[in-house]
Parts: sequence; structure tokens; C-alpha cells
Amino acid sequence: MNKFKLKKGDEVIVIAGKDKGKKGKIIKILPEKFKAIVSDINKVKKNNKPDNNQAGGITEKEMPIHISNIAFFDASANKATRIGFKIDKKDKKVRILKTSGKEI
Repeated sequence: MNKFKLKKGDEVIVIAGKDKGKKGKIIKILPEKFKAIVSDINKVKKNNKPDNNQAGGITEKEMPIHISNIAFFDASANKATRIGFKIDKKDKKVRILKTSGKEI
């Protein structure tokens, strides 16, 4: 099982690719593919054929983006930052920002 420092619900910024500079929240992580689905990032148009249950048409959906192309967004510093781990006073492992040292 692959482990990532980013989690579902984290605010991230795209650091490479066609959506570079855009921000969004992680909706889902796909660890086996090293990818994540981020809201309003890497959107594609999909043509759907009509069937008995629903009408056809063009829909937009988010596609997975590689983990290496996104970084945690620090709102207080207003820029991307890396994440590290630290053991706190209660012997719990917590995520910290590498730039400021603040807990997430």
C-alpha cells in the first residue's frame, strides 16, 4: 500500500501540467495509481449516449492527476509547501508544514 502525505479534503495547488496554478480540494486518492482527483482540476468533456434512464449529452468530469503534480496549499503564506511529520507531546504523529512548522 502506498502512503501519501496528502489526504482527502486537503487544499492543494497544481504545480505542473495544463492546470498549473489552479487550486482545489482533494475529492479522492487513488493510491494504486499514484493519482488524486481534485475538484475543478483536469476537467474533460465526455459524450454520453442516451439510454432508457437518462438523456444523452456532453458532461464535464474531473480526471485523476498524478500526485507529483500537486502540492499542499498553505493559505496563510499563500503558496505551495511540503508536508512533514512530527511526534507531538502526546506521542501522536501529526502532519506539519515544512516552511512554517505549523500543525495541519
